[in-house]
Amino acid sequence: MYFASDNTSGMPERIIDAIARANAGYAPGYGTDPLMAEVRAQIRTFFEAPEAEVFLVTTGSAANALALASYCPPWGAVYCHALAHIEVDECGAPEFYTGGAKLTHVAGENGKMAPDALRDTLARAGRGVVHNVQPGILSLTNLTECGTRYTPDEIAAVSAIAKAHGLPVHLDGARFANALAAEGCSPAEMSWRASVDVLSLGGTKNGLMGVEAVVMFDPARAWEFQLRRKRGGHLWSKHRYLSAQMAAWLQDGLWLELATQANAMAAMLEAGLAGRAELLFPRGGNMLFARWPRATHQQMQQAGAQYFLWPDTETLDGPDDAPVSARMVCSWNTTDAQVEQFLGLMAG
Repeated sequence: MYFASDNTSGMPERIIDAIARANAGYAPGYGTDPLMAEVRAQIRTFFEAPEAEVFLVTTGSAANALALASYCPPWGAVYCHALAHIEVDECGAPEFYTGGAKLTHVAGENGKMAPDALRDTLARAGRGVVHNVQPGILSLTNLTECGTRYTPDEIAAVSAIAKAHGLPVHLDGARFANALAAEGCSPAEMSWRASVDVLSLGGTKNGLMGVEAVVMFDPARAWEFQLRRKRGGHLWSKHRYLSAQMAAWLQDGLWLELATQANAMAAMLEAGLAGRAELLFPRGGNMLFARWPRATHQQMQQAGAQYFLWPDTETLDGPDDAPVSARMVCSWNTTDAQVEQFLGLMAG
């Protein structure tokens, strides 16, 4: 009953086997290994983007921060939702790597940016006024930190507003595979065809040991990214171990297979919680947010269920019937039995 995070799961055997195979013999370093060429070709094919540049790093924070820094100057604004991962979970990494760019919040319900709110924010941005930070880049998160999902049309709608103001668009796709599997569209439709310029394609939350791909649909930015990655300490010398994971993850659609399983378990959990708990946001993929009495929470914790209270400032002070809110995340290896055990405890 481990629903704390999809970061907590291990790796499928196919990924472990791929790392073991990559360990044999010798290979060039720093991303010049043959497996990296395979990864680049795979991503270009899947995304129908033959000129896209692809780079690997080990953390989502590095992927997001380095991608943003390659597009946004220190005096720029990064427009994001107040609950965007780059705002709430990266300890100022985007500001650090950009050299001081300001994260500027744009409102919207359920973790999703509202087009009208972005339009209003950009209209008041102070472009050309020396006293103001200047419009820099739009950053979206899919799945959002509320577990909801942007459709390709929704991404395109806010991206069109950004592009009308001359802004590039970044997509934080730490759970891009989950959003893609749930939406049933093509990778291209959820990225560059919706006017995304650079994508952080997350693997760590979906079965990899620690690999994220930065996909740059604008190859003109690639050299700057390479320099920033090296300067920031994120260019691995034994890069083949990153390439091996990513290549195996993409091969034969494993990445979508893993995401589909995680989503299916979240759907099962959602159906079982209906009538037993208050669901806080529409489910977009493999994450759920729900509210139930403190007494239920204590019972679940004593039985070994693992999840996070949400927000993390939630306290357990108060009467047993007072509500607490929780975040639950299903993983690629979550099973029916685990979900059934969790729901059985709640029913009891």
